Amino acid sequence: MKKALLAIALTGGLLAGCTSKEDTKTDENMTTLNLTQEWDKVFPLSEKVNHCKVTFETQYGLTLAADLYTPKDAAGKQLPAIAVSGPFGATKEQSSGLYAMKMAERGFVALAFDPSYTGESSGEPRRTASPDINTEDFMAAVDFLSKQENVDAERIGIIGICGWGGIALNAAAADTRIKATVASTMYDMTRVSGNDYNDAFDVEEARHKNRDILARQRLTDPMAMAGGVLDTVPPQAPRFVHDYFDYYKTPRGYHKRSGNSNDGWRVIGTQAYANSRFLYYINEIRSAVLVMHGAEAHSRYFGEAAYHYMVEGRAEGYKFVGEPNPNPGNKQLLIIPEASHCDLYDGGYEELKGEGQPKNMIPWDTLAEFFREHLK
Repeated sequence: MKKALLAIALTGGLLAGCTSKEDTKTDENMTTLNLTQEWDKVFPLSEKVNHCKVTFETQYGLTLAADLYTPKDAAGKQLPAIAVSGPFGATKEQSSGLYAMKMAERGFVALAFDPSYTGESSGEPRRTASPDINTEDFMAAVDFLSKQENVDAERIGIIGICGWGGIALNAAAADTRIKATVASTMYDMTRVSGNDYNDAFDVEEARHKNRDILARQRLTDPMAMAGGVLDTVPPQAPRFVHDYFDYYKTPRGYHKRSGNSNDGWRVIGTQAYANSRFLYYINEIRSAVLVMHGAEAHSRYFGEAAYHYMVEGRAEGYKFVGEPNPNPGNKQLLIIPEASHCDLYDGGYEELKGEGQPKNMIPWDTLAEFFREHLK
């Protein structure tokens, strides 16, 4: 059962301005990058923002596709900016695009991007992951935003959702240009990939067995896929399995390019994550961080542990020990009452089947105020 749950969990050059229908990108990593021009998000476009497609390069030579949202009343102004990505295995048409649009409504330039090997971004084989490459994805997004005429390069923040919450913290530890970070409903992908849920396999023998399985998989079928959200969920499955279905498999959040909505991730695509622990230096992040989690989220322990290690240099479940943070006063832990993991993807839904009616469990104004305070 544990192995099955982990599989479900892993289900997670600048071109400035708007692209045209003729815009494509050809390179050795992906034959042709064709950007969808019609609005195909799982949420409606706000009347308060402008939207366009953009692309940008990473230092690994990959081309990332993104949606750029700007306030309609921002002409001639230099604004603070926010880069957004996640959940792990999702696309910019889902949760990250909604977060970016909501921040643009509140006065920020906001960029929601597809990670390398994912969605409309380049990279082969598809749905591959790397701690280094994914951290670079965030830093390349900061590069792009820093070069926009309507962005103040000294006021850039990031938002990471689910598995990209942990990646966002890793990026903030590495890149001092990032002045404020929100990690929402975060997973530590290195911890869950190596130890499984609640550290159930946190013993050398279990990790060795998993390493052996992945090593053999490389020879038997390196392109095998796994981890997509189940098409049907047994009644006895944990709540979070039902929650993933209710988001990724219904009109609420389904998207044809999302690995989580479809056939998942390459089985060996997260092998590097299982053998890394990339939150080692988050206790040295001097910039502002807000960790936001649902009170009833199965993943809450990831966010709380990351917060305590970031501030105190130690936390339950972390074997490494560091010094207390040199600037703990700008770190916050925000627990949302009654919210589950997926409620913080889109605010939650009253009816979990079909279209549903959105709740308002994400404190958008609180997030905006956090960024306004720390992106001065």
